[in-house]
Amino acid sequence: MKIGIIGAGNIGGNLTRRLTALGHEVFVANSRGPQTLGELAAETGATPVAVGDAAKGAEIVVVTIPLKAIPGLADDVLAGVAEGAVVVDTNNYYPRERDGRIGEIEDGGITESRWVANHLGHDVVKVFNGTYAQDILDRHRPAGDAERIAVPVAGDDPAAKAKVRALVEELGFDTVDSGTIDESWRQQPDTPVYGLRGDVDAVTKALAEASRERPEAFRG
Repeated sequence: MKIGIIGAGNIGGNLTRRLTALGHEVFVANSRGPQTLGELAAETGATPVAVGDAAKGAEIVVVTIPLKAIPGLADDVLAGVAEGAVVVDTNNYYPRERDGRIGEIEDGGITESRWVANHLGHDVVKVFNGTYAQDILDRHRPAGDAERIAVPVAGDDPAAKAKVRALVEELGFDTVDSGTIDESWRQQPDTPVYGLRGDVDAVTKALAEASRERPEAFRG
């Protein structure tokens, strides 16, 4: 597939590495410009592009930038995506460490990924937000392996979610359907599943044990 990645930090960079290794055509962008991505491009064969070009023709677009930077993306950042394109959100809200207080999330009670979707004007599928970036490189395993870990996947569109789950499984991880984007609070920071390195049963159990109340440490 043609995959666009907006954000070349720990998650974005390691997804670029793994997806190119699997034979996907990856176009990667960051806020500093394609000229800063030469090393990653040389390592992986991915094509560095400007942020405004990352989504063009892409079947999947991964948005993996700090939450506070989402409103700064151009309104047409997803212009030119392939028909039926799926947008993946890997992000989290860290009000104290990075993002500042976002009233729509804290006062309005919407999930972090609903806030992202509203700003992008496009449905999103939430995955890899609670995954250690290095695990993308080091902990992928073939299907059926006893050490294969699972990750939760939330989304509103069943077809979009199925497409993302298939890609995640190709990357070497099992998946668990964690519900809709409005239910994705189950996998936000400081929930039982966040950072969990568990199998399908463990992830399913952790999702069921989550509380919707936002932890004090993750309030602005």
